[in-house]
Amino acid sequence: MPPAANLQSPERLLVPVRTRLLWTVAGFGALTVLACLLAPLAGSTHISLARVFDRSIPYADNIDAQIFFVARLPRVLAAALVGSALALAGVVFQALLRNPLASPDTLGVSAGAALGAMLAITFDSGVTLLGLSAVPLASFAGSVGALLVVYGLSVVRRRGTSTMVLLLGGVTLTALLSAVMGFVQFMADFTQTFRNVRWMMGSLDVAAYAPLVAALVPMAFAWAGIATLPRVLDLISVGAESAATRGVDVARTERVALVSASLATGAAVSLAGPVAFIGIVVPHLVRLVVGADHRLVLPGSALFGATLLIACDVVARTAFAPLELPVGIVTAMIGGPVFLWLLFRRT
Repeated sequence: MPPAANLQSPERLLVPVRTRLLWTVAGFGALTVLACLLAPLAGSTHISLARVFDRSIPYADNIDAQIFFVARLPRVLAAALVGSALALAGVVFQALLRNPLASPDTLGVSAGAALGAMLAITFDSGVTLLGLSAVPLASFAGSVGALLVVYGLSVVRRRGTSTMVLLLGGVTLTALLSAVMGFVQFMADFTQTFRNVRWMMGSLDVAAYAPLVAALVPMAFAWAGIATLPRVLDLISVGAESAATRGVDVARTERVALVSASLATGAAVSLAGPVAFIGIVVPHLVRLVVGADHRLVLPGSALFGATLLIACDVVARTAFAPLELPVGIVTAMIGGPVFLWLLFRRT
């Protein structure tokens, strides 16, 4: 695949960036709003939107309102947050590592989060913090630990960040953590193993708003960091030397990008578990529509990632109703063929 920054077409360059940004946000934003409005109405049990907001019915007696606000709306919001975070992380990792195959799994952050959750499930201590169970807390702690290890390896032998060491260290750390996860599963009993396997499939079974607020805190820091990156990502995706000659502080930019994308990934995985393909497929699909300018790709990916994961969750809830599939299975079944199509389209 050619470098992302070289994919701009002459026709796109003739249109002012502000106009294209407006159309990008409006188009993808409309899809996201539509998904957020319709998704809570979909499910094995039909509900009436008029009855949901009928104030003449006491909430305790309003089953439609309880299903809407407790069972469905939290998971729709969770899908929007997780899809947005993973898609943004995918864009940043692909530009930072200059690798179109890079994804939120590349640096071992997802593996660290998975190991933390698996340890919390297997050695359940019943610890809670601010209404959160030990699983999301341990998952986020694991993601931060993996980030510190990989980042430490990348800077220990040189000034600045080595993207090659980041990539190789992330792949190696993922393999190592996968072995540790296998050992933990071997030592766990049947019930714990079943919970571990279900968590590893990815799930948006969120029935409260406290986990959303907790995940939103690191995501907000991540989004703030990523918001400073669009122009410099265009330059870094071409090459660090080229970016440096144009006045970019490459070392600082790489640190901000790495920490921001990893925080977004860790928060997303702590909320929903490992959700495959969103972080690698969404950026490529968005680039097909808006080009390679990160001023357009970043907001477009955030919105389309939210929309896609909401849609996948609707499929997971309704395809085999009343049974619910783990959303990670749906994203893998859809994302795998789409990525193969993208791969053969570029070759």
